[in-house]
Amino acid sequence: MTVSYSGIEGSFAAMAVDAIFPEETRMPCHSFREAYEKVVRGECEACVLPIENSYAGEVGQVSDLMFSGSLKIVGVYELPVSQCLLGVEGSSVDTIRKVMSHPQALEQCGDFIAGHGYEVIPNENTARAAREVAKQGDVSLGAIGSRAAAELYGLTILEEDINGSAQNVTRFAVFKGPEAVGTMQPMKNTILIFTIRDFAGALARAISIIGKHNYNMRVIRSRPVKDVNWQYYFYTEIEAHLDTEEGWRMLEQLKTACEVIKVIGTYTPGERIGEKEKEE
Repeated sequence: MTVSYSGIEGSFAAMAVDAIFPEETRMPCHSFREAYEKVVRGECEACVLPIENSYAGEVGQVSDLMFSGSLKIVGVYELPVSQCLLGVEGSSVDTIRKVMSHPQALEQCGDFIAGHGYEVIPNENTARAAREVAKQGDVSLGAIGSRAAAELYGLTILEEDINGSAQNVTRFAVFKGPEAVGTMQPMKNTILIFTIRDFAGALARAISIIGKHNYNMRVIRSRPVKDVNWQYYFYTEIEAHLDTEEGWRMLEQLKTACEVIKVIGTYTPGERIGEKEKEE
């Protein structure tokens, strides 16, 4: 099996793929969409993408792919993340003036960056940022990334654990085609996305229907529909699987309040992969 992901060796996504699919072929990509589309086109059998960080929140681009795309989630895994400030030989925390990394990593380390007055340079991936810093050889330019990236690209770790939360965890989802049979994990929680119909109280009715069928939502959040101004879809995670008689009745009743209803997939909560690199 070939598994696509956004990033290169040394990225946290590569670590997640290593842990989930240690024996499979990996295909690095430049973006979440590229990795996703590799599976849609049949060039890969699965992709691994981040869906949420415990500090920085949802990964909006991946949520949008769930809403617009056809792939299903067959597992969700939690990877502890330790962000480090990386620099070339001769650099230090004091020589750094600019830091480069993925926007999520920059947000996770926002307090550290602000505290040192660094200018931020967004990059498509933490490991690619590290590779670029190594290439430029500038003591005023740093990267935020993993210990593995420092080792791979010959950088010095200037400071460890610079993320704002000591409990920094990213959830990675495994996506497969809609024809995929079964799941990688026992079905416990369900990811459901819906849009509401245009009448007063439609959202309240949708939430009430879910509750009346004794399903608990652990999260609900909205995002704008990209091709329709001022319309939104709702991402929810329900603490149960819906492939039951009760689940079918609930989904059928939701049609009275919802225009679009998509069951994105199921997963077992709390599946942990890897450990903080400093503990390895």
